[in-house]
Amino acid sequence: MYYAYVLRSEVDGRLYKGHCENIEKRLKEHNTGKTKSTKGFMPWELFYFETFKTREEAIEREKFFKTGKGREFLKNQQFH
Repeated sequence: MYYAYVLRSEVDGRLYKGHCENIEKRLKEHNTGKTKSTKGFMPWELFYFETFKTREEAIEREKFFKTGKGREFLKNQQFH
């Protein structure tokens, strides 16, 4: 399985969009400073995710999250 995910910084509320195969492992990588682009905004919490059968589908959904419509979609999601 593949995931398109959105993390929320507990520091300033910014959102980070990505894709991966193992969401728990990926979140741990973000929260231990192994991802350069998110290092300065730790800690991160999982805000939203969707599951896909192929990497290509997950990448397409990640791209959608980065569009205006995608950001609007995420704004309407409840934080879990």
